[in-house]
Amino acid sequence: MTNETPLAKHRPIGITILAILALFGAAIAFIYTLQMLHLLPVTMGPVRFWTFDLWAAILWGILAFIYLWVFRMLWMVNPQGWMFVVLISALNLIFAVLSVLGGSSWQAMSTAIFINGIILIYSLMPGTKKAFGV
Repeated sequence: MTNETPLAKHRPIGITILAILALFGAAIAFIYTLQMLHLLPVTMGPVRFWTFDLWAAILWGILAFIYLWVFRMLWMVNPQGWMFVVLISALNLIFAVLSVLGGSSWQAMSTAIFINGIILIYSLMPGTKKAFGV
C-alpha cells in the first residue's frame, strides 16, 4: 500500500516539470529576498556589493512563499495551480524588470527573468493547459 494520492498517480510528466520549475522560482525569489535584506551580496562580474531594500525584500519574500504554495497545488494537479503559476510567473517577471529599472543590473536579474519566462511559456502551452482542463 502506497501513500500516493489518486491525483499523483495521474500527474503527467510535464506537470511534474512545471512543479519543479515552480520550486526553482521560489528558490530564486528567496535568494533575492536575502539579497535585499543585506544578508547575501549581489554579484556583478568580479564585483560584489551589499544592498538593502525592505519593500523589495517583502515583495520577493511573499512571492517565494506563494511559489511554494503553487508548487503544492501543481504537485496535486489542482486546476487553480495552473492559474496561479501563470499569474505569479508574470508578476515575478514584472518585479524583475522593475528591479532593473530601479538600479539592479540585467545580469543580477537574468536568472529570475529566465526561469519565470520558461515557467510562463511552458504553462501556456496547449498540452499543459489540457492537463489542467483549461
